[in-house]
Amino acid sequence: MSDMHHGEPQAYQAEPELVRSLGRVAVFMGGDSAEREVSLKSGKAVLAALVSAGVDAFAVDVRGCLLRTVDNPDFDRVFIALHGRGGEDGTLQAILSQAGIPYTGSDVLASALAMDKLRTKYVFEGCGLPTPKFRTMSGADQAEQIIGELRAPLSVKPSREGSSIGIRKVHTAAELADAYEAAAALDNLVLVEEWIEGPEFTVSLLQDRALPAIGLSASTEHVFYDYEAKYLADDTRYRIPCGLAPEDEVRLQHLALEAFRVVGCRTWGRVDIMQDSDGKFWLLEVNTVPGMTDHSLVPMAAKAAGISFEELVVRILKDSLEGANA
Repeated sequence: MSDMHHGEPQAYQAEPELVRSLGRVAVFMGGDSAEREVSLKSGKAVLAALVSAGVDAFAVDVRGCLLRTVDNPDFDRVFIALHGRGGEDGTLQAILSQAGIPYTGSDVLASALAMDKLRTKYVFEGCGLPTPKFRTMSGADQAEQIIGELRAPLSVKPSREGSSIGIRKVHTAAELADAYEAAAALDNLVLVEEWIEGPEFTVSLLQDRALPAIGLSASTEHVFYDYEAKYLADDTRYRIPCGLAPEDEVRLQHLALEAFRVVGCRTWGRVDIMQDSDGKFWLLEVNTVPGMTDHSLVPMAAKAAGISFEELVVRILKDSLEGANA
């Protein structure tokens, strides 16, 4: 275009043949989960990037009954930007699969498994992958027993919420009982695990490749990288390069890829990992539909690998052509 500044990089454009193959794309966002607001932000960013890349895409704010979304659809495939229950937990994936509509990301089983932090940890344990010691908690009266079995401080979290919603750090049985009540209000399955003191890292995966790791550190106001640090704060520090020696970053990336594979995930996602004072890595969880907002980590890691946001979303979408989940 004549009004473009000379030397500006050309914005990423999907190949015309690919655009034709993709057809009309619905970006599913919003939903009814606790992560609705984050999902709307992610969905809008994804939609803008797809349109910018030349893809025929439009937004669908998914509310209420998911079955209605596939009744006489006016789209060919779905980019899932829904976080949390209903969109990330295999429910939507099952409905789309049965309707024969291709969609982005992991299939029914991997989505459901990764959403359940407790059962993901069972898989890690069963495969010999390092994950902090843990217990399930079904009543506040178990606090004394669990404090005796695990080494404080402990992390208390609803097993099936994302975005660090409902997570608390506790040191005593009384704190644990209180944190249990708060977590149980969100999910009757509550996970308690040993708190790993040390740096947190996140590794984004794209098409069976680990992107550069990101080191995370919240400001002193945040005890850990919580919901506010993730989505609202501007003082959260992200380190790329992550600060590890190159061989340690490779070890971290391999562990993340292995975790992603044993859960059965595909195309894209993110694995969260802690490092203790001895330098050992500990798997926390796998995210199958990570955030795609302006604060989000997958776009940040992709950028560090030389992949623009537009190219990232097109590559995620392109995998839905393979038909593995249709």
